[in-house]
Amino acid sequence: MMLTRLLTSIKNNLGFIVMLLLLFSVRSSLADWYHIPSGSMLPSVEIGDRVLVDKTAYRIEVPFTDTLLVKTGTPARGDIVVFESKAAGERLIKRVVGVAGDNVVMQNHRLRINGQPLSYDDENSLLIEKNSDGQTYTIAIDTAYGPLANFSAVTVPDGHVLVLGDNRSHSADSRVHGFVPIHEIKGKATRVVVSLDKQHHYLPRSDRFWQPLI
Repeated sequence: MMLTRLLTSIKNNLGFIVMLLLLFSVRSSLADWYHIPSGSMLPSVEIGDRVLVDKTAYRIEVPFTDTLLVKTGTPARGDIVVFESKAAGERLIKRVVGVAGDNVVMQNHRLRINGQPLSYDDENSLLIEKNSDGQTYTIAIDTAYGPLANFSAVTVPDGHVLVLGDNRSHSADSRVHGFVPIHEIKGKATRVVVSLDKQHHYLPRSDRFWQPLI
C-alpha cells in the first residue's frame, strides 16, 4: 500500500522532481552561486554579494561527484576563483596572482613576478594593480604595513596556483595557507548576481546586481 502511494506521488509530481534534478545537476556541474561572508576581497567583492561561479571554466565533472569528465582550461593570473581549501577547512574566494612556474615576491604589497614588477597607481589606501597579462583591478591596503605586506621569493609548483585577496592587509590566502591545488578549485567567479547590505537591514545594493567581476 505504501509503495503504491509512493509511486503515485512520484508520478503526480514527476515534472517537479525532474526540474529539481536538473537544477541541482546544473549547480553541481555547470554553475553555482557563492555568498560572500567576509571582506577579504574588498573592494572587488563586497560582504553580502552573491557571486555567480562558472564551474565549467576549468573542468566539467559528473553531476554530484568530483569525477572529471573533461578539462576545459586552467586558472590564469587575474582570475577570481572559488575553491574548497583543505588547508583552511572552508570554501574561499581569492584572486590568482601566480600560476605554475611563476617566481613571485611581495614587498610592501607590491608584487614582482618572474623578475618583473607589476604596475601600480596609488589612490590613498587603494592601489590599481596591473598584472603581467595586462589585466587591471583595484586592491586595498593598510597604510601601516603589517606582517602580510611582504614575502620572499617563492616558485609556484606544478598543479597549483598562488592566490591573494584583493583586501591585501586583511586576507588569509596563500600567505597563510600556502599554494592552492588546482583540483580544489570549483570554478571562476564571473559576476555579482545580487548584493544585500548586512549593515543596513539586508537592503539590496541594486547598483551591484549582475555586475561583472574584474
